[in-house]
Amino acid sequence: MSRPHTPARRLTAPLTAALLAVGALTALPATQAHAAGSVVKVTGGQGNWQLTVDGSPYQVKGLTWGPSVADADRYMPDLKSMGVNTIRTWGTDASSRPLFDSAAAHGVKVIAGFWLQPGGGPGSGGCVNYLTDTAYKEQMLAEFPRWVQEYKDHPGVLMWNVGNESVLGLQNCYSGDELERQRDAYTTFVNDVTRKIHAVDPNHPVTSTDAWVGAWPYYKKNAPDLDLYAVNSYNAVCDVRSAWEQGGYTKPYIVTESGPAGEWEVPDDANGVPAEPSDQAKADGYTKAWNCVTGHRGVALGATLFHYGTEYDFGGIWFNLLPAGQKRLSYYAVKRAYGGDTSRDNTPPVLSGFGVEGDAGKVQAGKDLVLTARATDPDGDPVAHEVLSNSNYIDQGKQLNPLPFTDLGGGRLKITAPDRPGVWKLYVKATDGKGNVGVETLSARVVPPAVDGTNVALGKPATASSYQASYGDCPCTAANAVDGNPATRWASDWSDPQWVRVDLGTRTTFRHVQLHWESSYAKAYTVQTSDDGTNWQTVHTVTDGNGGVDDLDVTGTGRYVRVNGTARGTGYGYSLYEFGVYN
Repeated sequence: MSRPHTPARRLTAPLTAALLAVGALTALPATQAHAAGSVVKVTGGQGNWQLTVDGSPYQVKGLTWGPSVADADRYMPDLKSMGVNTIRTWGTDASSRPLFDSAAAHGVKVIAGFWLQPGGGPGSGGCVNYLTDTAYKEQMLAEFPRWVQEYKDHPGVLMWNVGNESVLGLQNCYSGDELERQRDAYTTFVNDVTRKIHAVDPNHPVTSTDAWVGAWPYYKKNAPDLDLYAVNSYNAVCDVRSAWEQGGYTKPYIVTESGPAGEWEVPDDANGVPAEPSDQAKADGYTKAWNCVTGHRGVALGATLFHYGTEYDFGGIWFNLLPAGQKRLSYYAVKRAYGGDTSRDNTPPVLSGFGVEGDAGKVQAGKDLVLTARATDPDGDPVAHEVLSNSNYIDQGKQLNPLPFTDLGGGRLKITAPDRPGVWKLYVKATDGKGNVGVETLSARVVPPAVDGTNVALGKPATASSYQASYGDCPCTAANAVDGNPATRWASDWSDPQWVRVDLGTRTTFRHVQLHWESSYAKAYTVQTSDDGTNWQTVHTVTDGNGGVDDLDVTGTGRYVRVNGTARGTGYGYSLYEFGVYN
């Protein structure tokens, strides 16, 4: 059985805006659709079902759709060349028509989605009480059939899909017996929507997607009017067949998302973060998924694999077939699976031996390090490199940031490590100038630079102008900044000025101060000394702080050393993981 996702599943969250409605975008140049829609049926009987379009057998060879509606005519010919006959969307509204038009014009059909809260499984919001919120349910019962009426005769429509991962997602809103009641109420509501859609459009099937096959018993009990089931399943997709057989189901299914192992399915690496599969392993994941779908003959009616997207970020590198519009090994794996002609394709560079010279668990912030990455191109094309970083495991940032590098030859690339401590993702990208890309990634734990000498502040008494007593990982007292533990921090009130000071116990001369900031850093501050804790002398001033680690070669003498923040770098307070004073 496909196991429930963990909250890490939401690595695809940056894609959500593009996924949901495919819309609110400028219309395409006029594309003439055919005059009438198709009649789509689920035919056959137990264990011997078939999807038919106008009476002809139809196997869903699909991809989830990521580009904007405005780019539909640009990408539809490519999809068709891959052997794709179906795309899946997550939302249907007034903006959907140009996409349906373009799909129909290129011989592609659409599994048209309707979004219900709390869609998207773990990590998604929008809690609804399906037992009591009649206003929300009445709104959806009016809205969805309206768009079915609008598009039911459109030749681009294959079927309707009500909801996405909400049976699982309700666990974010409820627990215990109430969660069970809500799941029953949700799937009963899906059946109400299904009946409304059938009344408007008897010529297209209705399904409902969830994130794990544990949702299917609820549909079996409460949604008898669904024509077929649907599930999003990645590394566990080959377990769907046995779950269906053991569940005693009497309806076929489609797989509406699948591909390589996701962040929630892989083991952690040495730095404690999910070990992202290689490009080749991802390509193999698509091949495996399709083989398992097609292996369940007469029951699994096809799949829309994840994801025909161009997003170029953390989730895009993990899952997209063409991040930034460049094709990778996974793209060609799907094309082969769907019967597209790959015999004359120019294929991507392949990266191997990606690593960090030395210890990837202790990369010093702001210091040089060397990456190893051997790139070969099957077609003999010259290869260009790019190095990028991502801070997802520090601050949930999804964007990729280019890093300058020096090519040392022999597959060795010298970069400067990020300035901010924590576990970073590092990427090496290899392009062939022919629209193809190979990308490999690893994690590196960035630590504050080593400082010669003794940290005379370590473990000494510390006080502050304020501290956060609760919330999140707090209490965040001043003592946390001098305890030698980079996982604890001092955090101040959200106002200026604020200060933290350490009592060295006796008048002491020092020559270096190291400040390891949390994401709430000081843009402007002074380092000060005092012999009595009342009268202060400024020995260093910073006016352009940017967080991370500040290594300050500063000489001073005093019993007390203070960091006095005068301008915050964020809307929050000041926050220091470590405040080191070295003699």
